[in-house]
Amino acid sequence: MKTVADTLGVSRSQLHSRLREGSRPRGRYQKTEDDEILAAIRTLADDRPTYGYRRIWALLNRQRESAGLSRLNHKRIYRLMSQNGLLLQRYTGKPPGRAHDGQIITIRSNLRWTSDGFEIPCWSGESVRVAFALDTCDREVISWVATTGGISGEMIRDLMIESVERRFGGHQTPHPVEWLSDNGSCYRAHETVSFAQSIGLVPCFTPVRSPQSNGMAESFVKTFKRDYVYVHDRPDAQSVLAQLPRWFEDYSENHPHKALRMKSPREFIRSVHQPAANCPV
Repeated sequence: MKTVADTLGVSRSQLHSRLREGSRPRGRYQKTEDDEILAAIRTLADDRPTYGYRRIWALLNRQRESAGLSRLNHKRIYRLMSQNGLLLQRYTGKPPGRAHDGQIITIRSNLRWTSDGFEIPCWSGESVRVAFALDTCDREVISWVATTGGISGEMIRDLMIESVERRFGGHQTPHPVEWLSDNGSCYRAHETVSFAQSIGLVPCFTPVRSPQSNGMAESFVKTFKRDYVYVHDRPDAQSVLAQLPRWFEDYSENHPHKALRMKSPREFIRSVHQPAANCPV
Protein backbone atom coordinates (compact mmCIF):
# COMPACT_ATOMS: atom_id res chain seq x y z
CA MET A 1 0.00 0.00 0.00
CA LYS A 2 2.82 2.41 0.91
CA THR A 3 4.63 1.80 -2.39
CA VAL A 4 1.47 2.40 -4.40
CA ALA A 5 0.66 5.54 -2.42
CA ASP A 6 4.20 6.92 -2.88
CA THR A 7 4.06 6.18 -6.61
CA LEU A 8 0.72 7.95 -7.02
CA GLY A 9 1.78 10.80 -4.76
CA VAL A 10 -1.20 10.47 -2.39
CA SER A 11 -1.55 9.57 1.28
CA ARG A 12 -2.23 5.98 2.31
CA SER A 13 -5.40 7.01 4.15
CA GLN A 14 -6.79 8.66 1.01
CA LEU A 15 -5.92 5.65 -1.13
CA HIS A 16 -7.51 3.29 1.41
CA SER A 17 -10.68 5.42 1.46
CA ARG A 18 -10.94 5.34 -2.32
CA LEU A 19 -10.49 1.59 -2.48
CA ARG A 20 -13.08 1.02 0.23
CA GLU A 21 -15.77 3.40 -1.04
CA GLY A 22 -15.19 2.96 -4.78
CA SER A 23 -16.21 5.55 -7.35
CA ARG A 24 -19.47 7.34 -6.70
CA PRO A 25 -21.46 8.00 -9.85
CA ARG A 26 -22.19 11.68 -10.23
CA GLY A 27 -25.80 12.56 -10.88
CA ARG A 28 -27.05 15.00 -13.45
CA TYR A 29 -26.31 18.55 -12.35
CA GLN A 30 -29.43 20.66 -11.93
CA LYS A 31 -30.40 24.01 -10.48
CA THR A 32 -33.68 25.58 -9.52
CA GLU A 33 -35.69 27.14 -12.35
CA ASP A 34 -33.93 24.92 -14.90
CA ASP A 35 -37.26 23.62 -16.22
CA GLU A 36 -38.62 27.14 -16.68
CA ILE A 37 -35.45 28.34 -18.40
CA LEU A 38 -35.34 25.24 -20.61
CA ALA A 39 -38.90 25.92 -21.79
CA ALA A 40 -37.88 29.45 -22.82
CA ILE A 41 -34.78 28.08 -24.57
CA ARG A 42 -36.88 25.57 -26.52
CA THR A 43 -39.24 28.33 -27.66
CA LEU A 44 -36.33 30.42 -28.96
CA ALA A 45 -34.58 27.42 -30.53
CA ASP A 46 -37.77 26.35 -32.32
CA ASP A 47 -38.21 29.88 -33.68
CA ARG A 48 -34.53 30.24 -34.67
CA PRO A 49 -33.15 26.74 -35.33
CA THR A 50 -29.84 28.02 -36.74
CA TYR A 51 -28.87 29.93 -33.56
CA GLY A 52 -26.16 28.53 -31.28
CA TYR A 53 -26.17 28.76 -27.50
CA ARG A 54 -24.56 32.22 -27.37
CA ARG A 55 -27.21 33.85 -29.55
CA ILE A 56 -29.96 32.02 -27.68
CA TRP A 57 -28.37 33.29 -24.46
CA ALA A 58 -28.37 36.87 -25.79
CA LEU A 59 -32.02 36.72 -26.86
CA LEU A 60 -33.09 35.10 -23.59
CA ASN A 61 -31.32 37.75 -21.51
CA ARG A 62 -32.93 40.43 -23.66
CA GLN A 63 -36.34 38.99 -22.79
CA ARG A 64 -35.50 38.67 -19.09
CA GLU A 65 -34.25 42.26 -18.87
CA SER A 66 -37.49 43.47 -20.45
CA ALA A 67 -39.41 41.51 -17.80
CA GLY A 68 -37.27 42.87 -14.96
CA LEU A 69 -35.53 39.54 -14.29
CA SER A 70 -31.84 38.93 -13.66
CA ARG A 71 -29.49 37.95 -16.46
CA LEU A 72 -28.30 34.35 -16.88
CA ASN A 73 -24.76 33.09 -17.31
CA HIS A 74 -23.96 31.72 -20.76
CA LYS A 75 -22.52 28.56 -19.16
CA ARG A 76 -25.94 27.70 -17.77
CA ILE A 77 -27.51 28.03 -21.21
CA TYR A 78 -24.79 25.84 -22.69
CA ARG A 79 -25.35 23.17 -20.02
CA LEU A 80 -29.11 23.06 -20.52
CA MET A 81 -28.83 22.96 -24.31
CA SER A 82 -26.11 20.30 -24.13
CA GLN A 83 -28.13 18.10 -21.74
CA ASN A 84 -31.18 18.31 -24.00
CA GLY A 85 -29.56 17.92 -27.41
CA LEU A 86 -30.16 21.50 -28.54
CA LEU A 87 -26.60 22.47 -29.47
CA LEU A 88 -25.64 22.98 -33.10
CA GLN A 89 -23.11 20.70 -34.74
CA ARG A 90 -19.63 22.14 -34.32
CA TYR A 91 -18.01 23.44 -37.50
CA THR A 92 -14.39 22.26 -37.76
CA GLY A 93 -13.53 22.98 -41.38
CA LYS A 94 -11.17 25.64 -42.67
CA PRO A 95 -12.09 27.86 -45.62
CA PRO A 96 -9.70 27.24 -48.52
CA GLY A 97 -8.08 29.92 -50.58
CA ARG A 98 -6.03 33.03 -50.13
CA ALA A 99 -5.52 34.40 -46.63
CA HIS A 100 -6.42 38.00 -45.85
CA ASP A 101 -4.48 39.89 -43.19
CA GLY A 102 -6.04 43.37 -43.58
CA GLN A 103 -8.56 45.01 -41.29
CA ILE A 104 -12.06 45.63 -42.66
CA ILE A 105 -13.72 46.62 -39.40
CA THR A 106 -13.72 50.30 -38.37
CA ILE A 107 -13.81 51.84 -34.90
CA ARG A 108 -16.77 54.13 -35.69
CA SER A 109 -19.83 53.98 -37.86
CA ASN A 110 -19.97 55.71 -41.25
CA LEU A 111 -16.26 55.43 -41.99
CA ARG A 112 -16.46 52.45 -44.34
CA TRP A 113 -19.39 50.69 -45.95
CA THR A 114 -19.04 47.34 -47.67
CA SER A 115 -21.26 46.09 -50.47
CA ASP A 116 -21.78 42.79 -52.22
CA GLY A 117 -24.47 40.75 -53.95
CA PHE A 118 -25.84 37.24 -53.66
CA GLU A 119 -28.43 35.00 -55.26
CA ILE A 120 -31.41 33.25 -53.65
CA PRO A 121 -32.60 30.16 -55.57
CA CYS A 122 -36.34 29.44 -55.51
CA TRP A 123 -38.03 26.05 -55.66
CA SER A 124 -39.68 27.05 -58.92
CA GLY A 125 -36.30 27.43 -60.61
CA GLU A 126 -36.40 31.23 -60.45
CA SER A 127 -33.71 33.30 -58.74
CA VAL A 128 -33.72 36.52 -56.75
CA ARG A 129 -30.54 38.58 -56.80
CA VAL A 130 -29.81 40.95 -53.93
CA ALA A 131 -27.22 43.68 -53.37
CA PHE A 132 -26.70 45.40 -50.02
CA ALA A 133 -24.66 48.02 -48.17
CA LEU A 134 -23.32 47.13 -44.71
CA ASP A 135 -21.56 49.36 -42.18
CA THR A 136 -18.24 47.79 -41.14
CA CYS A 137 -18.55 49.03 -37.55
CA ASP A 138 -22.15 48.51 -36.43
CA ARG A 139 -23.02 45.82 -39.06
CA GLU A 140 -26.40 47.33 -39.89
CA VAL A 141 -27.72 46.69 -43.39
CA ILE A 142 -28.10 50.32 -44.37
CA SER A 143 -29.89 49.65 -47.65
CA TRP A 144 -30.55 46.86 -50.13
CA VAL A 145 -31.99 46.22 -53.59
CA ALA A 146 -33.43 43.05 -55.11
CA THR A 147 -34.46 41.91 -58.57
CA THR A 148 -35.27 38.78 -60.55
CA GLY A 149 -32.82 39.93 -63.22
CA GLY A 150 -29.20 40.98 -62.94
CA ILE A 151 -27.78 43.63 -60.62
CA SER A 152 -27.05 46.65 -62.81
CA GLY A 153 -24.88 49.70 -62.27
CA GLU A 154 -28.02 51.82 -61.99
CA MET A 155 -29.24 49.66 -59.10
CA ILE A 156 -25.89 50.05 -57.30
CA ARG A 157 -26.09 53.82 -57.75
CA ASP A 158 -29.60 53.77 -56.27
CA LEU A 159 -28.19 51.69 -53.40
CA MET A 160 -25.46 54.27 -52.82
CA ILE A 161 -27.72 57.31 -52.71
CA GLU A 162 -30.29 55.56 -50.51
CA SER A 163 -27.53 54.60 -48.05
CA VAL A 164 -26.31 58.20 -47.89
CA GLU A 165 -29.86 59.48 -47.36
CA ARG A 166 -30.58 57.01 -44.57
CA ARG A 167 -27.37 57.67 -42.68
CA PHE A 168 -26.98 61.42 -43.22
CA GLY A 169 -30.42 62.64 -44.24
CA GLY A 170 -29.22 64.25 -47.47
CA HIS A 171 -27.64 63.59 -50.83
CA GLN A 172 -24.05 64.21 -49.73
CA THR A 173 -21.84 62.70 -47.03
CA PRO A 174 -20.42 65.21 -44.53
CA HIS A 175 -17.05 63.46 -44.77
CA PRO A 176 -15.50 60.86 -47.10
CA VAL A 177 -16.90 57.35 -46.59
CA GLU A 178 -15.13 54.37 -48.14
CA TRP A 179 -17.29 52.10 -50.32
CA LEU A 180 -15.67 48.64 -50.39
CA SER A 181 -16.77 46.12 -53.03
CA ASP A 182 -15.48 43.46 -55.36
CA ASN A 183 -14.62 43.99 -59.02
CA GLY A 184 -18.07 43.32 -60.46
CA SER A 185 -18.94 45.33 -63.55
CA CYS A 186 -21.84 47.03 -61.74
CA TYR A 187 -19.34 48.44 -59.21
CA ARG A 188 -16.49 49.10 -61.65
CA ALA A 189 -18.62 50.96 -64.21
CA HIS A 190 -17.34 54.47 -64.92
CA GLU A 191 -20.77 55.97 -64.22
CA THR A 192 -20.92 54.21 -60.82
CA VAL A 193 -17.44 55.32 -59.75
CA SER A 194 -18.11 58.92 -60.82
CA PHE A 195 -21.48 58.98 -59.08
CA ALA A 196 -19.98 57.59 -55.86
CA GLN A 197 -17.32 60.29 -55.82
CA SER A 198 -19.88 63.01 -56.49
CA ILE A 199 -21.86 62.15 -53.33
CA GLY A 200 -18.81 61.77 -51.06
CA LEU A 201 -18.13 58.04 -51.31
CA VAL A 202 -14.62 56.72 -51.94
CA PRO A 203 -14.79 53.57 -54.11
CA CYS A 204 -12.39 50.82 -52.96
CA PHE A 205 -12.03 47.45 -54.67
CA THR A 206 -10.74 44.11 -53.43
CA PRO A 207 -7.83 42.37 -55.18
CA VAL A 208 -8.90 40.17 -58.07
CA ARG A 209 -9.91 36.64 -57.01
CA SER A 210 -9.69 37.50 -53.33
CA PRO A 211 -13.21 37.43 -51.82
CA GLN A 212 -11.62 37.20 -48.36
CA SER A 213 -10.62 40.86 -48.75
CA ASN A 214 -14.32 41.66 -48.41
CA GLY A 215 -14.78 39.07 -45.70
CA MET A 216 -17.35 41.01 -43.68
CA ALA A 217 -19.76 41.08 -46.63
CA GLU A 218 -19.05 37.40 -47.34
CA SER A 219 -19.75 36.56 -43.71
CA PHE A 220 -23.03 38.47 -43.78
CA VAL A 221 -24.17 36.58 -46.88
CA LYS A 222 -23.42 33.27 -45.18
CA THR A 223 -25.30 34.34 -42.02
CA PHE A 224 -28.28 35.72 -43.93
CA LYS A 225 -28.70 32.56 -46.01
CA ARG A 226 -28.30 30.27 -43.00
CA ASP A 227 -30.58 32.13 -40.57
CA TYR A 228 -33.24 33.42 -42.97
CA VAL A 229 -33.19 32.08 -46.53
CA TYR A 230 -32.74 28.36 -45.87
CA VAL A 231 -35.24 28.15 -42.99
CA HIS A 232 -38.16 29.76 -44.85
CA ASP A 233 -40.31 28.70 -47.77
CA ARG A 234 -39.10 29.84 -51.20
CA PRO A 235 -41.76 28.61 -53.65
CA ASP A 236 -41.17 31.39 -56.20
CA ALA A 237 -39.47 34.75 -56.70
CA GLN A 238 -42.48 36.83 -55.64
CA SER A 239 -42.68 35.00 -52.31
CA VAL A 240 -39.01 35.67 -51.62
CA LEU A 241 -39.30 39.33 -52.61
CA ALA A 242 -42.24 39.69 -50.22
CA GLN A 243 -40.24 38.22 -47.32
CA LEU A 244 -36.99 40.12 -47.86
CA PRO A 245 -38.05 43.33 -46.02
CA ARG A 246 -38.95 41.34 -42.91
CA TRP A 247 -35.69 39.35 -43.03
CA PHE A 248 -33.48 42.42 -43.33
CA GLU A 249 -35.43 44.24 -40.62
CA ASP A 250 -35.11 41.29 -38.24
CA TYR A 251 -31.37 41.03 -38.88
CA SER A 252 -30.70 44.71 -38.15
CA GLU A 253 -33.07 44.92 -35.18
CA ASN A 254 -32.75 41.53 -33.45
CA HIS A 255 -29.80 39.47 -34.68
CA PRO A 256 -27.12 39.21 -31.91
CA HIS A 257 -23.57 39.74 -33.17
CA LYS A 258 -20.49 38.45 -31.36
CA ALA A 259 -18.34 41.45 -32.35
CA LEU A 260 -21.01 43.78 -30.90
CA ARG A 261 -21.02 41.97 -27.52
CA MET A 262 -24.09 39.99 -28.57
CA LYS A 263 -26.12 43.09 -29.37
CA SER A 264 -28.02 43.53 -32.59
CA PRO A 265 -26.74 46.22 -35.01
CA ARG A 266 -29.41 48.76 -34.09
CA GLU A 267 -29.18 47.90 -30.41
CA PHE A 268 -25.46 48.64 -30.65
CA ILE A 269 -26.12 51.94 -32.47
CA ARG A 270 -28.60 53.01 -29.79
CA SER A 271 -26.12 52.16 -27.03
CA VAL A 272 -23.39 54.22 -28.69
CA HIS A 273 -25.64 57.25 -29.10
CA GLN A 274 -27.14 56.96 -25.63
CA PRO A 275 -26.01 59.95 -23.50
CA ALA A 276 -23.65 59.09 -20.67
CA ALA A 277 -24.95 59.30 -17.12
CA ASN A 278 -23.97 62.38 -15.13
CA CYS A 279 -20.94 61.88 -12.97
CA PRO A 280 -21.92 62.10 -9.24
CA VAL A 281 -18.56 63.60 -8.28
